[in-house]
Amino acid sequence: MITATTPSPQRDSAELVVEIRRWGMDLGFQQVGITGIDLHEDAAHLQAWLQAGHHGEMDYMQRHGSKRSRPDELHPGTLRVISVRMDYDPPNARDAWEVLDDAQLAYVSRYALGRDYHKVLRGRLQQLADRIAAAIGPFGYRAFVDSAPVMEKALARNAGLGWIGKHSNLLNRHAGSWFFLGELYTDLPLPLDRPTTSHCGTCTRCIDICPTQAIVGPYRVDARRCISYLTIELRTAIPEELRPLLGNRIYGCDDCQLVCPWNKYARKTTLPDFAPRNGLDGAQLIDLFAWSEEEFLKRTEGSPIRRIGYECWLRNIAVALGNAPKSESATDALRQRADHTSELVREHVRWALIEQTRKISTAA
Repeated sequence: MITATTPSPQRDSAELVVEIRRWGMDLGFQQVGITGIDLHEDAAHLQAWLQAGHHGEMDYMQRHGSKRSRPDELHPGTLRVISVRMDYDPPNARDAWEVLDDAQLAYVSRYALGRDYHKVLRGRLQQLADRIAAAIGPFGYRAFVDSAPVMEKALARNAGLGWIGKHSNLLNRHAGSWFFLGELYTDLPLPLDRPTTSHCGTCTRCIDICPTQAIVGPYRVDARRCISYLTIELRTAIPEELRPLLGNRIYGCDDCQLVCPWNKYARKTTLPDFAPRNGLDGAQLIDLFAWSEEEFLKRTEGSPIRRIGYECWLRNIAVALGNAPKSESATDALRQRADHTSELVREHVRWALIEQTRKISTAA
């Protein structure tokens, strides 16, 4: 365990922050901010969200008690949080709307087209910590990238990286929302950055566009209706009434970001790590549905998609095939999975076959 260092004078701390920002930029982060650990208002918002049951089956949201809103409980000795953001929208990916408009293609959320962001950001946060230690000596820290009970968006907001929009994503006036967040919890008494102000105004585009109306009010998302939750976090059956609303989205959903006016300022990533792999920026549903489990594991190695597992992968694609236009090839592909060993897969295939049969019958 790295031991804490003796606090530096304020002048030295201010100079250190300048260096931390420079090192962060050198490591590929687009912005670095410093904040304290007071999150009591966000804790109240989280508690109300949990009490409303909006977390669905994400029981882990409740497991850690106050650690999520009290950084010094999660990592004792924490005084400050170094918050960073990194752009991820790949420059050469197929146009998102083009893919969504073709129901025979599979839509994968832009953040998951390339390498697992956990690994990319965590490695660079560790390098940032190493540079700080080389400059001042050992100090107390812990790096997080969506890997522990951390209120990353609230911390990033407080660190001046943006504001939380009505869709609950972080927004930046100069960079939109296509970026990842990461944190270094540290015992260094660094000077604080100022939070930014909100700039959503009266805009409701994100609320209006949501396919399942999961944004139940400004800044309130009911995860039980959110396509990202349904296709990634949920491990049981997708509610039947929501299946037609998923369209061809097989992993996540970006609609609320795609319509956000602030994303006209978003910048494409310069990192090859986030470039599309295996043609997932516009692959045919039938082709992905044909993957064996071995092929799924091989092709999703180093990808965030792997975390949902093969069973949910087939479940999601089955729903998309049920939503696809009438097609003998889609029906044949579904029939190939009708006797799958997983009841979860079989049930979704049955539903999809009924949808395909209904469309064919109606057309006839």
